[in-house]
Amino acid sequence: MNEIDRLTEFLQRLTPLSRSCLLSELERLELCGIDMPGSADVQARLRAEFRKDGSTQARATSPSRYFFAPLELLLIDGAPEHANMGRISRNTLTPIWEWICRDLLPTMARDYIKAINDQVAANNPKEVLKVASIFQTKVVKVLENTLASAESAEFARGKLAQYTASRSAFDDVKKMQQVLRAGAALPKFNEKLPEKIAKFDDGQVAQITAQLDAFKKAHPEALPFALALVARRLKTSWQLVRLATKAAASKSAADVAAAPYACVVAMVLDRLDDKRLALRIALRHNRVLVARDLLAEIYDTEYALKVRIDGIEHCEWGVRLQQLMDAIAALVAAEVSRFPANVGHILGSRRLRSHDTLGGKLSYLAWKGRDAVQDGAAAFRKLIGQT
Repeated sequence: MNEIDRLTEFLQRLTPLSRSCLLSELERLELCGIDMPGSADVQARLRAEFRKDGSTQARATSPSRYFFAPLELLLIDGAPEHANMGRISRNTLTPIWEWICRDLLPTMARDYIKAINDQVAANNPKEVLKVASIFQTKVVKVLENTLASAESAEFARGKLAQYTASRSAFDDVKKMQQVLRAGAALPKFNEKLPEKIAKFDDGQVAQITAQLDAFKKAHPEALPFALALVARRLKTSWQLVRLATKAAASKSAADVAAAPYACVVAMVLDRLDDKRLALRIALRHNRVLVARDLLAEIYDTEYALKVRIDGIEHCEWGVRLQQLMDAIAALVAAEVSRFPANVGHILGSRRLRSHDTLGGKLSYLAWKGRDAVQDGAAAFRKLIGQT
């Protein structure tokens, strides 16, 4: 028996659930940078079984898709193990759903699946949504009891670990609970946002801040998800940081950290980490042009954070930023080193750092001039207030 036959026999011994979870785990490990010999062949075989459309990302079946529908705008493809405030990994949905059906609410889940399938077959979309909503409410209530004590929460974590080794899966369960508890508030907030925010200027920042203030007052624990919805509308993810810097007393890292929406800085760093993972995958598959565009966005984000937050290098944000940039530099160096020293590589081009050009340096000087005026005015206001 050759290796392919042994692999086929091994996969057939597994239950469909085990094969589905195996596929999700292999994809998660790949996205986390862990190489598994023979993983590509296994993934190809399992995708042929579970994803007839050739998709490389898990897509939920009908009952689970309707259950997870409120999370759709907050899902990210891939399986990053780093913190992802306000977002949920799509790849954790399969193990979470299996955990709900087999451990959390097995009887109610069976009833829900039958009811959903019956209503889908009857082409009754309103009843489908109603059935899903009722089951979502039941899950939220059970989760409230499950997570009420450290002991029961740890037991639930252990049960979920039977379906995935992802460290972020249990956090995604808690995020799911928060989103479902917010109900229609998040969709309503999303509807009021502009379709696209091409220029996140002072007027737009003020408008979005007012909407966030109202949302935060009613649903404080769901605020990160509202911020994630705002980020989806921005031209570039680093612009989200303006919600913090605009409200801060000055550009100092301490003042920005004291701003009402300071958490957006960590969210921008989360997205920078996403780009690091995407860059690694692009380089692995020799997609140099994709890598070039990602690297340009990475450099723009690094520059924006350093320009808009003074002293960032001396705080936790700066430490994380430096760690990310060191990891990115190592990826680029490894790629460039594959070519002779006298052969230029597109990823080594200074043009990718647009702020290093003459226009970029002039923009930087203009920023610093404006900052000096604004900081002076802020200091004067503080002085007046003290006297």
